[in-house]
Amino acid sequence: MTSLRMTSDLRRQLILGAAKRCFARNGFAGTTTKSVASAAAISEALLFKHFPSKAALYAEILAEECEADPELAHLLGLKPSTGALVELMKGMVRHFMHVSDAPDQEEETQRLRLMVTSHLEDGEFARLLYAKIEKLIGAMFTASLEAAIAAGDAVRIGSRPLNLFWFAHHTVLTAALTRLPSVPCLAYDEAADLDRQLCEFLLRGIGLNEAAITAHLKARLPQVQAETAAAESA
Repeated sequence: MTSLRMTSDLRRQLILGAAKRCFARNGFAGTTTKSVASAAAISEALLFKHFPSKAALYAEILAEECEADPELAHLLGLKPSTGALVELMKGMVRHFMHVSDAPDQEEETQRLRLMVTSHLEDGEFARLLYAKIEKLIGAMFTASLEAAIAAGDAVRIGSRPLNLFWFAHHTVLTAALTRLPSVPCLAYDEAADLDRQLCEFLLRGIGLNEAAITAHLKARLPQVQAETAAAESA
């Protein structure tokens, strides 16, 4: 039984490796399950035994990349606390609002577009990715929020704390979408302090009080630090 399970796991990794190459070369729209099966030297029927669709393949690849992200690994290793909750919100803001600064800018932009398109079509990719994100981060968010409430740093809002995570996630996702076109749809005022303002908005929304927000956002966010340094050296 163990041998069969290992064989199945190895086959799954082989398929994912082939899919990564195909998606990197042809993008999501230009990749087919048939081309992935061919690259993995297996039949399309065998591929479907491991992954029911192209969207499932792509969602799994993105989940693996998230798991391998050292920043996320560090975050998930933190003890649940108010500080960990603030770091999670800051990380979410950095991830979405600085896509244009990422080394793989074009790829990240395509993923955002794919997420939006999925909501407007059958929703399969978005559902799969949300499930992956919840599995990775949901427990950490909930535990940290409970710790913040117990410490008197936050109030409880509603009976389903994970909804608060999704409200925050969707807020930042929508803000990021305004920056997707070459000419942004919306230029936020005082953009130099946008990251901090957005973080404060999210933290208030999930129930943190002003004292906790002030205490944990003393250090300015990287975007503000970089822009201030550039202005001072000009």
